[in-house]
Amino acid sequence: MSNEGQPVVTATALPILPGATLGILGGGQLGRMFTIAARTMGYKVMVLDPDFASPAGRMADVHLQADYTDHGALRQLGVACAAVTTEFENVPAQSLIELARHCRVSPGAAAVAIAQDRSHEKSWLAQNGFATAPFALVYGEGDLDAALAEVGTPALLKVARFGYDGKGQARIADRDGARAAFAEFGAQPCVLEGFVKLERELSVVLARDDAGHCAAFPVAENRHEQGILDVSIVPARVADPLADEARMMARDIAGKLAYVGVMAVEFFVVDGRLLVNEIAPRPHNSGHYTLDACVTDQFEQQVRALCGLPLGDTRLLSPVAMVNILGDRWHDGGPHWAALLAHPAIKLHLYGKETARPGRKMGHFNVLDADVEAALELAEAMRDAL
Repeated sequence: MSNEGQPVVTATALPILPGATLGILGGGQLGRMFTIAARTMGYKVMVLDPDFASPAGRMADVHLQADYTDHGALRQLGVACAAVTTEFENVPAQSLIELARHCRVSPGAAAVAIAQDRSHEKSWLAQNGFATAPFALVYGEGDLDAALAEVGTPALLKVARFGYDGKGQARIADRDGARAAFAEFGAQPCVLEGFVKLERELSVVLARDDAGHCAAFPVAENRHEQGILDVSIVPARVADPLADEARMMARDIAGKLAYVGVMAVEFFVVDGRLLVNEIAPRPHNSGHYTLDACVTDQFEQQVRALCGLPLGDTRLLSPVAMVNILGDRWHDGGPHWAALLAHPAIKLHLYGKETARPGRKMGHFNVLDADVEAALELAEAMRDAL
């Protein structure tokens, strides 16, 4: 068979050292923090993002303002970069395949394709023996009755693709509500998830390298408001055996995915048991505490895994509470930065976004204290004071 016309890529020499150019698909806050970490470590960064005001693009050496499916831009990125990663899971898997013809890509397209589609993700978890909340797949209106019979009500109907921060989901109480929500979502494939009685929500951020070595960060305990992460508390206030089980389960998921890079696994705690909620093939909002509270933060770890460097030390240096700052705070004369910055143990991170909108993540702050309860108390007070 002829290879004429097919790009030929030689194996990338690892490790990739400072001075090389790294690429990232996506220019939001996760891309921005990756860019800062990479540039701090001596790498150049090229960002591909269609938004001219991309927060990451403003920090990068080069911003390619193009769509994620733009073949010319993908080729330019792949040729210029020694390795490319992603900041969000909705990058088309085909674009990752195309990039892999030119350079190292981490995470790979196969893992991203599973995590970016809830129906694929839930099915994959079930097939690989990981416990989840009850669910049923809905590909058309005709599937709703069987899904409701299997899962029961109340339930959540979630779009399979492109849902995040509570968007693309609706609470379902009955058959008519399910049909109305499905129609509102444009009759696109969905997952119907049964309600479970939550005790806590946890997450584990970890990195896995090419050799299969994993480094997991301390378990975070998370609270959400209207589907958006509000506060993360670290260390999670759970028994050590449960925290150890969460880290081990996250490692098992990464291993079965043959994952290389930084990823997060979200868990529900139900009757003392762990149920997997979601996989995020990227750094995670609940891992932002690592920027100030760990030896290595999740974005430096993303650089290390991408470049084939030894994974960094994930030790927790201080208990911490992380609070998201949403665009809602820009109304009524806020945010009130002076109150926040009056505390020397609070570390503020803003994302450089031009426009504040309700529900939009504009930044976060970390509160460090030797006592996790004291950190949480101050974090909640400052959140309300903003």
